[in-house]
Amino acid sequence: MEALLYEKAGAGAVRCRLCGRRCYIAPGSRGVCQVRENIGGTLYTLTYGRAASYGVDPIEKKPLYHFHPGTTAFSISTVGCNFQCTFCCNWELSQQKEALGQELPPEQVVKLAKRHGCSSVSYTYTEPTIFFEYALETSRIARREGLYNTFVTNGYMTPEAIDMISGYLDAATVDFKGSADSAFLKSFCRVPGPEPIYESLREMKRKKIFIEITNLIVPDGGDSREAFMKLVRWIIDELGDETPYHILRFFPTYRYTERSHTPSRLLVELYRMAGEAGLKYVYLGNVSDPKYEATYCPSCKNAVIERLGYSIGPMRLDGRRCAFCGREINIIL
Repeated sequence: MEALLYEKAGAGAVRCRLCGRRCYIAPGSRGVCQVRENIGGTLYTLTYGRAASYGVDPIEKKPLYHFHPGTTAFSISTVGCNFQCTFCCNWELSQQKEALGQELPPEQVVKLAKRHGCSSVSYTYTEPTIFFEYALETSRIARREGLYNTFVTNGYMTPEAIDMISGYLDAATVDFKGSADSAFLKSFCRVPGPEPIYESLREMKRKKIFIEITNLIVPDGGDSREAFMKLVRWIIDELGDETPYHILRFFPTYRYTERSHTPSRLLVELYRMAGEAGLKYVYLGNVSDPKYEATYCPSCKNAVIERLGYSIGPMRLDGRRCAFCGREINIIL
């Protein structure tokens, strides 16, 4: 189908306005994502309604710890991505150059989500921005049927795209790699720089989309403490100190297998640094340690939600308030 968010650029070329790359695409060519093609001066999306992967996930897997905890999300993705990370854990999908997938129209996605008792539809696994038209139509139907919509995204999208979907998108997990260090992004993700991510996060906040942040700490390149603290300070200043922040352990994969996983001592150190800097809700991901997965009340420091992996224990909340001291918790139930 014809793509959204592009403009004619002369001589049959088009300019895509969907992601931060704003690709100039000549006739017969595709954007960096490999799933948007210029055919005769018209930009087409090649993956509409073609689900390359789908299934039911705990919302905690996204990870969304503060958005309807304990519920499930029906997750879908297509092939393609606007990043080219050498350590991608879903590289079979993200770096696929053929528009493969099972026909799964938006109406059927929502039916499956409801059949499985899911509270939300999550656009995930690969970058949802590149299957924007599919996600947009699905999210419209999901909203009508009483379901929430969430993105798990690298955040490299345009304000125009956020504006178009903001009426249907309830929450987003924005995944930073290597603390958004410019040199790291250029070398390991083939991304010019992090500015479009910051721009899109500001726009999400303006549109009142609930935001959680993840930061993948990659050894020997993406583990700079200076870059880490720069990102933490940006989150506090621009998004607020109650923004949930997940520090993720890296495991070797795809083309980046010569390095070891992120050391536990570094993750614990960064966890401490983020909390001391002022972030109220800090987590460690991919560690399976309940101490670093629990939600603590910022005032009395008691655990109001305990977790182990994707399982949660009893929530010690009175509505959205801590059951121990009454402090309001930044959470949507």
